[in-house]
Amino acid sequence: MLKYWCCLVVVCLLCGFNKKSNTPYQFPYLYLFPPMPVAESNPVINEGVKLGRHLFYDPILSKDSTIACASCHRQEAAFSGSPDIFNKGLGGVLQKRNTLPLFNLAWYPTLFWDGRVTSIEEQVFQPVQAHDEMGLDWNTTVKRILNSPYYSSGFSSAFPGRKIDSTLIANVIAQFERTLLSYRSKYDMVLANKTTFTKEEAEGFEIMNEMTMGDCLHCHTTDADPLGTTLGFSNNGLDSASKEDSYSDKGRGGITLKKEDNGKFKIPSLRNLSFTAPYMHDGRFKTLEEVLDFYSEHVHNGINTDSKMGFAHIGGVHLSKEQKRKVISFLRTLDDTSFVKDAAFSNPF
Repeated sequence: MLKYWCCLVVVCLLCGFNKKSNTPYQFPYLYLFPPMPVAESNPVINEGVKLGRHLFYDPILSKDSTIACASCHRQEAAFSGSPDIFNKGLGGVLQKRNTLPLFNLAWYPTLFWDGRVTSIEEQVFQPVQAHDEMGLDWNTTVKRILNSPYYSSGFSSAFPGRKIDSTLIANVIAQFERTLLSYRSKYDMVLANKTTFTKEEAEGFEIMNEMTMGDCLHCHTTDADPLGTTLGFSNNGLDSASKEDSYSDKGRGGITLKKEDNGKFKIPSLRNLSFTAPYMHDGRFKTLEEVLDFYSEHVHNGINTDSKMGFAHIGGVHLSKEQKRKVISFLRTLDDTSFVKDAAFSNPF
């Protein structure tokens, strides 16, 4: 009888431990954001986020243990690669595209400039094994995790009974990345009726969303849309390609193999632009002023230029110097200083 009760106590303790070890992560209230898509196969738990945060900053995931996810995704730069045009991977190899920032990723149906993956979990797999980024095969990655007292113990506690494999490792990094939410900018406060735009900011907002002026609303949604992007792809007339196959970087077309997609790239959010320069997939523009000059006077009416670029046939929207200044004033309201300073996202080491 005593043996029976001892066994029962052990079972109860284990059940209680397992319940405690799987504490659902409490996401903040996000005013006017669309409902957050949930990854049913990878529910976010506090313990998983903690492990993912450590792995995000740990060079253990690179072949020579010198590069971490955070090497190219820096918090002070809204987890972009700013100020570098191209970040360096294993052996100092330059990447081929500018590093996108990481925030509000749960809403993105695809990731990377060309949209080659459809989930955050899948995205994690790519840089770790890429020979020009972190260059580590996943079998070695798993062995390193198993040989680490901190990680092996942490995974066992957070996911009792689960095999520690590449999927579980990628899942916890994805859990951390799902918590990288940018929602505390002045723009958000205006939407919540907690403050108001200045006159110049309000006029900049109007210029952006007026089809006869800035004409930005087709791709960069800012009219009570906190995401700041349609989440799609576009060829915004950066290059003057006269043939569908003459784009030096085919972008989305390199994935879909459709000629009409050549030169299309992910439409990034307008959030945190002050922290993420340079801009575009190739980092060709160093400042927001250069970006506005491009959309104003230098848009190319190439063969695949998006039909929504209504002013491409005349080179751009032709904003005045004053109008450009007002647009930039509005764009600054989308900067989330709290996000880039949030201790919950910082290096835990």
